[in-house]
Amino acid sequence: MIELKNICFTAEVDGERKEILKDINLTLDDKLIAFTGPNGGGKSTLAKIIMGIITPTSGKIYFNGEDITDLSIDERARKGIAFAFQQPVKFKGITVSDLINIASGKKLKVTDICAYLSEVGLCAREYVNREINSSLSGGELKRIELAITMARNSTFTIFDEPEAGIDLWSFKSLITVFERLVNKSNGTLLIISHQERILNIADRIVIIANGQIKTDGKKEDVLPEILSSSACQVLTSKTEVAQ
Repeated sequence: MIELKNICFTAEVDGERKEILKDINLTLDDKLIAFTGPNGGGKSTLAKIIMGIITPTSGKIYFNGEDITDLSIDERARKGIAFAFQQPVKFKGITVSDLINIASGKKLKVTDICAYLSEVGLCAREYVNREINSSLSGGELKRIELAITMARNSTFTIFDEPEAGIDLWSFKSLITVFERLVNKSNGTLLIISHQERILNIADRIVIIANGQIKTDGKKEDVLPEILSSSACQVLTSKTEVAQ
């Protein structure tokens, strides 16, 4: 469980100090939580603050009751927090099996690595020894990153717009993988997304705009608001999945 108490963040934008987040108070303990809202509203900034990539200007962050505000990214990762970026990192000379082993913190059997790859819809035989490089498509990289995340077995995992840069077929497969993750996970998945199909599998939706929490509630209460005639105002400049 993550608790955010009075989180504020100010940064310099175009030579001026701008308040990016304004007194955010949230408790995040549902199975699958979706952050959504207009681009530039503060969603990714808040997620990066949870991971420790960005330090808040003020406020406190608690993980399972422990104050982690001053902990580093590595320290938070060891405690069970993980972050998957919009664009997965490519590592020349590093294979898929190397990364899954690193994520798990131990030397896995090949059968275990193959099981993770199969779980995300990849043919294990074709990918287990593949190098993480530009020969992989966006959809392949996203699924490999999901396999790595599963091997890490974190209790609080953040996905920043996982649909970005992938084709429609890969996006449909991604939804299936997330549904499996939700069923198997004993922790919390936090997904930042504009996509209705991702929002539709969430237990809870938080709309963030202008650095503030605009709406926070169960999917069945919030999703109709997003899909209503005012949706264009709620989800301005949404990310599109490639057709």
